[in-house]
This record gives sequence, structure tokens and C-alpha cells, in this order.
Amino acid sequence: MHRLVQAFTIGLLLNSGKAVAQNNQIMLLEKRMDAIAEKSIRLDGPGCSIGIIQNKEFIFKKSYGLANVEHQIPLNSQSVFRMASVSKQFTAFAVLLLADDGVIKLTDDIRQHLPELKDYGRKISINSILGHFSGLGDFEDHLDTLRESTLSGFIIGSEKFVSNAEYYSVIKDLPLVHEPDTTMEYSNHGYIILAKLVERISGMTIREFTHKRIFKPLGMRHTFFSDSAEEIIPNRASGYRSSEAGEQLNHLTALHTIGDGGLFSTIDDMLIWDNHFHAPKLGKDPEALIALMNTPNVNVPESDEEKWYYANGQNTDGRYFFHNGGWVGTDTSYIRRPDTQTSVVGMCNSVSLSVNDFTYTTFEILADLELWDGEDPSVY
Repeated sequence: MHRLVQAFTIGLLLNSGKAVAQNNQIMLLEKRMDAIAEKSIRLDGPGCSIGIIQNKEFIFKKSYGLANVEHQIPLNSQSVFRMASVSKQFTAFAVLLLADDGVIKLTDDIRQHLPELKDYGRKISINSILGHFSGLGDFEDHLDTLRESTLSGFIIGSEKFVSNAEYYSVIKDLPLVHEPDTTMEYSNHGYIILAKLVERISGMTIREFTHKRIFKPLGMRHTFFSDSAEEIIPNRASGYRSSEAGEQLNHLTALHTIGDGGLFSTIDDMLIWDNHFHAPKLGKDPEALIALMNTPNVNVPESDEEKWYYANGQNTDGRYFFHNGGWVGTDTSYIRRPDTQTSVVGMCNSVSLSVNDFTYTTFEILADLELWDGEDPSVY
């Protein structure tokens, strides 16, 4: 009995020692993150919320700077940020749910479901749009046409609100910029069209569909697609930019599209979304659906580095799954490393701040502090 008690006591001491050591490393992690923040975030200006997740829980969560500069309201983990292009994986998952329901096939020609789209003279599959292989192009490819359209002097600015329906009414008639299924070219227009697909097939707005099928079942209570530029969003992190002189300015947009962006969320809700990749709950066969979500849409990498593939709103090299988001008044980043159950999510409410200063270095910092045991912590 004495030996058992002695062994038990030694075990407790060892575990206690490990816990103390890990707590010390977490404190060092906070110091490393604080040092990054101190370089660019002022106490009286906009800032960033950062969350580092391991084994389904935060090991680090902290907000720096202000959610609202005018009223000096600090950011926190419940601050609601515009997610910009991080929204795309939620649009993609909504499309996959429709395929899982059997009401569409990913191989379907998009015009089978949206016949008002321009007759491109060739098939463009839903899957090709999901993977940016559609040839549909993006804002920059069609700026002259957009400015001459019924949008009346279209610019990416704040002179006039342009609704999703108004914008779709114009881009549905735009020509292809290259042949589909030949090369990857990032297309926000494609994801706006996918949002319209979700609405047409489901009979609901994409806000209603994602709330019913994704956010409510998962308990993401503060995540939604905003379908009105003028709605009041409680706890919103207002968007800013800095002038050349360093003055803080409001940063607004006239273009209010959804599907390509338009999602609002919080650090705390993104933990729930991240956990869903490890313990999926949605769909007829949740494990199969999440595996499909993580499978590149086209087995061809992008042309720059020739190692990154696109999987339903996520860039992946087989190790990392990530997406960044940049739009007026926001800079976001969400990076997962599934083999180590480690992720980082960052949200900044100013385009003059770089969320990647935090997220791209996270895994190297974790490895340096012996808080991460994966291979090759470099994202790029």
C-alpha cells in the first residue's frame, strides 16, 4: 500500500510539474503575441482579436485595440468582425449540403439551375466554380463594364450602396475571361453566383439557409451572412484605415455582396467551427461530408508556387488549410493544421493592420516554445 501511495504521489507531482511548465510556456506565448501587437496596434486605435486552438480549446485568446474608435470600446472575443473571404468556406459548405441533400450534383452545369446566366457556350460545373476553375474572372477583369453598367458609376467605394441582387443582375451577363477547367483564377464573382445557387435551390436567402443548416445546429450564435448594408450589428467591430499621416479613418464599402464575403463572426464562434472539422455533426454522413470539404475541387495547383490547391473555400498544401480575407475595414485569417489539431484565427478591423503578422508566425512560435510537435511549422 505504501508503494502504491508513493507511486501515486510521484505521478501527481510529475503531472503538476508538466502543468506548471506548460503554463510558463503559455505565458511566454502571450508575450510573443503581445510583442507583435505592440509594433502596430495603438491603444487608442483599431486592433485585432487572435485565438490559438489546440485539441478543441483555446490555449491563447486575446484582443488588442478598439472595436469602435469613436466611443473607445475595446475589442473582445465577442466582437463581431466582417470575415471577408474567409466567408467562402461557409458558402462552399452550404453548396455541399445541397449536394448531400441530393438536390444538386457538383458536376451539374451552373446554368441548369441558374438559366438566366449568360450562355457561355460550354459547361461550367458547380465544382469548377467552387475551385476557382470556372473562367468567370473577378472585379478587376470587368471594371470597365461594371462602371458602364446599370450600377451607375460603379466603384469600390462608399458613394452608393449596391445590393447583392443589383450586382448579380450585372455579373450574370459577363463573359468568361478564359476557358473553364484550364487554370485556377480566383473569382469572387463565382462565389456570388454560388450564393445565388443556394438561394434558388433552397428557396431561402443564404442567410436563412446557413442559419438553419449550419450556424444554429452548431451553436454559432453570433455568425451570419449580412444581407443588408444598413443593418445594426450588435458588438460590431467597426472598420477603419489609416491615412498616410497616421490618422484613423472610417473605411466603408458601397458594394454589399454575399457569398464571396459578407459573413460576420467572432473569435469564440470560430472555435465552434474549427471543432466541427474534428467532430463533424452536419450532413447525412458527417465524416464523409467533411472529408469532401477538405478535398481539392480540381487536382491542379495554382500556378505561382504550384503547391497550393483549392478545397471549397480553403487553400491547402496537404498540411495546412487556410484562407485570408481582405476587404474594406477588415483583415482576417484562419489557418488549420489538422494533423496536430492546431489552428489559429485572427481578425483585425483595419486594412492598415496585418493579421498575418500574427497568424503566419503562430506555428513557428508554438514550435519554438515546444507547444507544438508537428513537422515544418512554416506556412509558406
